[in-house]
Amino acid sequence: MKLNTLSPAPGSKKTRTRVGRGASAGQGKTCGRGVKGQRARKGGYHKVGFEGGQVPLQRRLPKVGFRSAMHKTRAEVTLTDLAKVKAELIDLAALLSASVVPSTTERAKVILSGEISRKVTLQGPAVVATKGARAAIEKAGGRINEGKAA
Repeated sequence: MKLNTLSPAPGSKKTRTRVGRGASAGQGKTCGRGVKGQRARKGGYHKVGFEGGQVPLQRRLPKVGFRSAMHKTRAEVTLTDLAKVKAELIDLAALLSASVVPSTTERAKVILSGEISRKVTLQGPAVVATKGARAAIEKAGGRINEGKAA
């Protein structure tokens, strides 16, 4: 294969419609802009989603769901993620430096997902564990200090 022999696949390049070139060209007279009105004019400005004064679609449809602002500051950490952290004493700073949680995280919760085989110590009020995760960490020989970080 040579670069000078390469060409696009047949049918992948569609020729541009040349508007305003007469009736035989298929896009003559109004050139596909309809008849009169702001959108037919040369400099006619209209907002995206504007429907001529009718209530637009994005306002007719109902709002869906709830987006918590607190979601950005909270993170879930699995036991498998804890195993990735090199330090034995794990606090929020250790999780951030190991890139286990996003940089905006203020509190992390360790959940029972995956497994951990080495001894770790969770430190500080910003890192808490569920009952199942607590049991798995203690079974592996680790412990959880919920007090203030030293």
